[in-house]
Amino acid sequence: MKQPPAARILVVDDTPANLSLLLDALTEAGHEILVAESGRSALSLLEHTTPDLVLLDFVMPGMDGLATCLQIKQRADCRDVPVLFMTAVDESEQKVRAFAAGAVDYITKPAYPPEVLSRVAAHLQIRALQRSLADELALRVEAENALSQSLDRAVLVLDVTGRIVFGTRLAFDLIHRHFPDQAGAATPRLTDTPSLSLRRFSEAGRIDLTMLVLEERGAPPGPAALMQLGLTAREAEVLYWIAQGKSNPDIATILGASVRTVHKHVEHVFQKLGLETRNAATLAALEILRPAAR
Repeated sequence: MKQPPAARILVVDDTPANLSLLLDALTEAGHEILVAESGRSALSLLEHTTPDLVLLDFVMPGMDGLATCLQIKQRADCRDVPVLFMTAVDESEQKVRAFAAGAVDYITKPAYPPEVLSRVAAHLQIRALQRSLADELALRVEAENALSQSLDRAVLVLDVTGRIVFGTRLAFDLIHRHFPDQAGAATPRLTDTPSLSLRRFSEAGRIDLTMLVLEERGAPPGPAALMQLGLTAREAEVLYWIAQGKSNPDIATILGASVRTVHKHVEHVFQKLGLETRNAATLAALEILRPAAR
């Protein structure tokens, strides 16, 4: 089995001998260990940090493992953290209760270090795959949402009355910039201006819908220009804002995306361009955005 990356593991056990055995094995495997000797102290630790995995003793004085697990799973930041119970009682009913409380596995005491490491590695890999899948799903959802926020086209679709039934974000931006009195209007009155041209398209034989393409005359290169680097529309937009000196949290706010999603886009941009730093990415972008500066 492929060795998972080092993880932060919370070990909750009130028996010093068990703790010592687990700490030695997990530390040797390169993991960062957090220790709690009761359910209450474990919950207190979670106020300050979120582990990647929890090893939880089932039988403890005061708050037992079952009650502790239930409390852990009520925390939004720990809902997806795998909890592995450790128990010396080999009873099916107890195992069923543990799984019902949110545990994903159990380890029979006395703990056998190679088995513990194997189970920990398996569940860390599962969680890494789940997070990767969640990231990819978030990117896909964001890409679908971005269809109505296309970078390279300012498009409006109007019905027979002139009412907007669809519009890209760039189109609304241009309306706000060139026709501020029409911003927000359901049926805007738009005409050609010295700085903005309008092109109308309609399907032969149909009069119910018209597509209106807005084009700014003499506009400087924008994010869409960066798509020639082999980037997607959203990656080009992320690179554009990197070139403007914006941080990932700033970009997330501008694009209405999560910071984690922006991190993923930045990783993809660096991979596609063969770059390693934001400065290098900025220079690559400015070669296109500011050709007159060369």
